[in-house]
Amino acid sequence: MPNESTIIFGIEIPSTSPTFLTVVGFHIAVGLAAVVAGMMAMFSKKGRGRHSAFGEVYFWLLLMIFVSATFLAAMRWAEDYHLFILGSLSFATACLGRTAIWLRLRNWVKLHIVGMGTSYVLMLTAFYVDNGKMLPIWKELPPIAYWLLPGAVGIPLIARALLGHPLARNPSQPAVDG
Repeated sequence: MPNESTIIFGIEIPSTSPTFLTVVGFHIAVGLAAVVAGMMAMFSKKGRGRHSAFGEVYFWLLLMIFVSATFLAAMRWAEDYHLFILGSLSFATACLGRTAIWLRLRNWVKLHIVGMGTSYVLMLTAFYVDNGKMLPIWKELPPIAYWLLPGAVGIPLIARALLGHPLARNPSQPAVDG
């Protein structure tokens, strides 16, 4: 099976295994859904309601991405171990963000923003590291850009959220359930 691949929609998938291809299809579908759910959570009014509902969906979709990515990386460890590391870090930071809000840890709002925001940046980093060389515009960039651009965009947005959220600025205010 070395050097065998499948081309789907012009994208090379490095396997002909039906199991691998099925998991890749699931991984892609869940990944797209997580990107949308995460974005909806980011742009929704904070508090209970749309924000927390989309955040919950994002978390569980991220778990499914992590499980499928772990399976895919295990099948091609030498080529994909770095994707497993990114996936592990993405899910771990989402767990931090979710735990902080559930347990109302000290500085829970800041931990939630940093944890969930970082998980999203790491998820996108893994996507671009794996696929950037095949994407329009991205394929013209040097490979280091796949590693750095998601953070270059995401970190200032996380900082903006930390500076702009009233509970992050003043944690003594009561929580908003809007």
